[in-house]
Amino acid sequence: MGEASNKERVTVTFSAEAHERLRAVTEGRPYHETRLGRVLLGDSAEILRRTIPDGSLDLIVTSPPYGLVRKKTYGNEDADDYCAWFRPFAMEFKRSLKDTGSLVVDIGGAWKKGLPTRSLYHFKLLLMLVEDFGFHLAQEFYWWNPSRLPTPAEWVTVRRIRVKDAIDCVWWLAPTPWPKASNRRVLQPYSDAMLSLLRNGYKPMLRPSGHDISDKFGINNGASIPPNLIAIANTESNSYYLRYCKEKGLKQHPARFPADLPEYFIRMLTDPGDLVMDPFAGSCVTGEVAERLSRRWVCVDNVEEYLEGAMGRFEPGLGRERTPASRDPSDASNYYRAARPGLLWNGGTDPPLDADGGRRRLRGSAPSTSPVSRT
Repeated sequence: MGEASNKERVTVTFSAEAHERLRAVTEGRPYHETRLGRVLLGDSAEILRRTIPDGSLDLIVTSPPYGLVRKKTYGNEDADDYCAWFRPFAMEFKRSLKDTGSLVVDIGGAWKKGLPTRSLYHFKLLLMLVEDFGFHLAQEFYWWNPSRLPTPAEWVTVRRIRVKDAIDCVWWLAPTPWPKASNRRVLQPYSDAMLSLLRNGYKPMLRPSGHDISDKFGINNGASIPPNLIAIANTESNSYYLRYCKEKGLKQHPARFPADLPEYFIRMLTDPGDLVMDPFAGSCVTGEVAERLSRRWVCVDNVEEYLEGAMGRFEPGLGRERTPASRDPSDASNYYRAARPGLLWNGGTDPPLDADGGRRRLRGSAPSTSPVSRT
C-alpha cells in the first residue's frame, strides 16, 4: 500500500518520562490506565477545562450522543437543543487542539417527530463549529452502513414514502486550514477497471467535462486514493467485547461505532506517539485502536457502567483481537456492492403516486410501533 503504510507498523516504545507527560495532561486518578492511555470517568467538558493544556491534542475523534427525538438508553440529547448543549465541548475542543490537529465528529441524522422529514441539527452543528468557534471544514465524509435496517419503519416499510437511512455524516474539522494529514495512510485497492487500464494503457485526452487527463493517470502507484464515502457494516455480534460483557454480566453500550471508523482517521491524521482523545468514549473503541496503533490516548465518559464493559478491550490477550477479516484485496467479502439505480426500474407500469404524499395510511398497512426510530 506504499511507504507511508509501512511506517504505521512501527512499534513505539515510550519512556517513563513520556508516560509521565501523559499523566500530566490528564491529572487526577484514572478509571483505568494502560501503557499508552487513560480512561477517565466524568464530564468531558469539565475534564478538558481542568486537565488538558492549551494546544496539547493531536486528534479528537468521537461519536457524541445523537440529537434524536426519542430518548435512547445511552443518554442522547434532544435535536432542538443540540447546539446549545454542544457549545461547552466545542469551546474546549478548539482550545485544546494543536494548530496541526483535527476534530472528527461522527454524527447521525434524525427525523422530526411524527413526520417524514429530517432534522437539520447536525448541519446546524457544523455551521456553529465553523462560524462561532472558528473551525475549518477540512472535508465532509459519509459513513455508509450497508447492514443498517430499513428504518424508520413507518415511512420506509409501511407507507413506502422514504428510503432507509443508512448514512452518518462525519465532519472533519481543524483549527487551521492546514491540519497534518496524508491520504497515503488509507489507500484502497485498484478496481478491476483501473487494473485493466494500467495493463492496456490510457490515451491522454481532454474529457467532455473539461478535465485534462494526462499520461500520469496511467502510472501504477500501487493503490488508489479513496473517496469520502466510507463503507463499513456495523455487524458486531460475537466480539471479545460482547463476550466479556456477557461473561461479567455487564451492560453493553448500544451505540458503538465500528473500530475501522476511528482507525481510518487515526491513521490518516496522526503519527505514532501523538495524543488522541475521545470525549464521548462509551465502550472505548477509540482507545483500543489508538493503543494498538501506538498512539497515546485519553477516553472520557460519564456513564460508569459503560466503562466497566470497556475494560474488556484492555484485558491481556483480548485487546489485540480483531474482528475476523481477510486482508486479501481479491477476497470478495472485503467489498460491499451498491446496485446501480436502474436495475429494477419497471418501465411505465407503476401505479400512480398518492396525491397526499402518503399522509393517509393505506388500508391493511400494519401500524409501526416506532414511527420515528433510528438505529
